[in-house]
Amino acid sequence: MRKFTISDIHGCPKTFKALLDRISFSKGDELYLLGDYIDRGPDSRGVIDHIWHLQETGHTVHCLRGNHEQMLLSLQSSSIVKQPYPTTEGEPETKQVQQITEAHIEWMKNLKYYIEVDHYILVHAGLNFQIESPFEDKKEMIWIRYWYDDIDRDWLGDRIIVHGHTPTHQLDIKNSIKELAKIPALNIDNGCCFERSGLGHLCALELGKNEVTFQANIDWM
Repeated sequence: MRKFTISDIHGCPKTFKALLDRISFSKGDELYLLGDYIDRGPDSRGVIDHIWHLQETGHTVHCLRGNHEQMLLSLQSSSIVKQPYPTTEGEPETKQVQQITEAHIEWMKNLKYYIEVDHYILVHAGLNFQIESPFEDKKEMIWIRYWYDDIDRDWLGDRIIVHGHTPTHQLDIKNSIKELAKIPALNIDNGCCFERSGLGHLCALELGKNEVTFQANIDWM
C-alpha cells in the first residue's frame, strides 16, 4: 500500500486532481492531507467537495486542520466570508470563501491537528519543542514557523515530521529530503498559489520512499 501526503491545496481543485492523476492515486493507496484547503485559489469549496467525493467512492483520505480552516472557524460563519490573514511577507490580505455551507464548517470542526503513521508525524505547521510535550500545543501545530533549531531528537526518536504552512522553494524541498538524517523534518508546501521562481506547484510526498512529485498550478489557466 502506497501512502502519500499533500499540504496547502489552497482552493485549487484542478491542480489537486491533476496531482492525484500524476501519482496514479487509487483505492489501494492512502492519502494524508495536511490542511489549508481554502483561501487564495479560485474554488475553496471545490477542494473540500472533491475530498468528500474521494472518500465517498472508497478512497482512503485522512485530513488535518490548517490555520486557514481555523481562521474561518473563528469567524463563526457558514456563508460568504471575508477574512484577513497574513501573507508570507506579513502583510494582510482579504479573500473570499464562497459557498461554504454549514456542512463544510462542521467538517472543519472535526479535523485533527496531527497524525502519526509509520515513523512519520504529520502536522500542518510544525511542533513546539520549547515545551516538554509538543503534542499538547495545538495552536502551534497550525501556526508555528522556523522551529527546526529547537527539535528535540531524544523526544522525536527515529520519527520524521512532515508539514506544510510555509511556502518553500522546490529545490529546498528536494534538498531537505537529502538532509533528513541531519534535520528530521520536511516542509512540502511549494506555494501552489504563488507566481514566483521555485514556487507555484502542489507537492505530493510518498511516505516510506521519501519521493516527491510536483504539479504546476493549473487553476489560474
